[in-house]
Amino acid sequence: MSTGRRTSSYWPDIAASLVVFLVALPLCVGVAVASGVPAELGIVTGVVGGLVAGLLPGSSLQVSGPAAGLTVLVADTVATHGLEALGVIVLGAGLLQVLMGLVRLGRWFRAISPAVVQGMLAGIGLVLLLGQLYPFAGTTAPAGTAAKFAGLPGLVLEAAPQAVVIGVLTLVIASLWQRTRFHKVPGALVAVVAVSLLGVLLPVPRIQVGSLADELRLVDFSLFDTGVLGAVVTFALVASAETLFCAAAVDRMHNGPRTRYNQELVAQGVGNAVCGLLGALPMTAVIVRSSANVRAGARTKASRVLHGVWLLVFVVALPGVLSFVPLAALAAILLQAGWKLLEPRRVLALARTDRAEAAVLVLTAGLIVVTDLLTGTLAGLLAAVVKTAWDVSRLTVTVTPDGADHEHVELRGNATFLRLPRLLDTLEALPLTKHVRVDLSGLRHLDQACRQALEQWADTHRTAGRTVDLIRP
Repeated sequence: MSTGRRTSSYWPDIAASLVVFLVALPLCVGVAVASGVPAELGIVTGVVGGLVAGLLPGSSLQVSGPAAGLTVLVADTVATHGLEALGVIVLGAGLLQVLMGLVRLGRWFRAISPAVVQGMLAGIGLVLLLGQLYPFAGTTAPAGTAAKFAGLPGLVLEAAPQAVVIGVLTLVIASLWQRTRFHKVPGALVAVVAVSLLGVLLPVPRIQVGSLADELRLVDFSLFDTGVLGAVVTFALVASAETLFCAAAVDRMHNGPRTRYNQELVAQGVGNAVCGLLGALPMTAVIVRSSANVRAGARTKASRVLHGVWLLVFVVALPGVLSFVPLAALAAILLQAGWKLLEPRRVLALARTDRAEAAVLVLTAGLIVVTDLLTGTLAGLLAAVVKTAWDVSRLTVTVTPDGADHEHVELRGNATFLRLPRLLDTLEALPLTKHVRVDLSGLRHLDQACRQALEQWADTHRTAGRTVDLIRP
């Protein structure tokens, strides 16, 4: 009886781990291919995410691995510094994450403006969509963003019909499968298997798969120099932000133990350090796998650990299976992932409710597309800070005549230097021939700049022989 109860208590996690494995496999490969690195390195990162980060404390149900949100960053880094330098950059980012977790910086990532986060994800989604349209059409993507935009008109003429058929079928099957009663089996996996069988009959580009041992390369510490420090910091910040935003979302999906942000940041750092030592892709917590894990009924961290075991068994025992997968099928899956990151409905909803927040989102996403992830995100953060400063400095100035010789001025809100020009314009427009009473009791905050300006204006008014009363709170 006790054995039966023990088995039944383990089964939900075992079943969930299989579902997550089936979701993770095509995504691990697709993210690696989109990042311009061998497909095996994506699976290695998935294995590390399960066996290393999955075992460490922090979060119980969120699942880690290579993320679509980092493809742009990885591709740019590999193009700039070379594939050999990726390991040392990911290792450095992992160690920085561990340090941030130990000094308890994890919870501060929750303070980032939602508009910036959504803009960052939308920008990544746009870049992902732009880059994957080319393999979807069976052609090679140009190197730069401008070249990719310029090549879009000609893409219709250059597209390979066989690749487009594979890509469209992948999207159709993945979407329709979720409406069947077998929807717990991932639609992406069903689509990739189906079109891979069809792809055997069509001459389309496929994944190039080699030996796992041939692709793994231990980190070369000699490649570390000041030139890669910027990449280390960028990887650490972006991976940490994506992980902790994912944690906040996953915590809302279940009633189990909440994520301990600082410990989860340490766990991610250790996982990335191991990925760096092996020369693999960076890892983050991934919302697609994590939500699949929760929906599949996982109860403990055993599910995310076991999904790493299944990935390891697959890449060791059946690596040749991947060579049957068409590149157009993976591009279709990543196009779907990019569209989900873009979330156009949420962008439109935000634009209707708060135009200033929507402007921050558009600025962040646009700069990510035309420059890079770090520049766009930092610009978005700066814009969010400026917007917040402007919002909290709201000041209402009301001038009411009080008889023939008196004016009553009432200030409400926050009198900060940002509103000082407007305040002075109103006060200086008052005639010097009248007595003025300035009521400051409605102010929530009066900064030093406004205080000094008010006193100087009052002194100027008094020299004209009129009285000025400042009614302080």
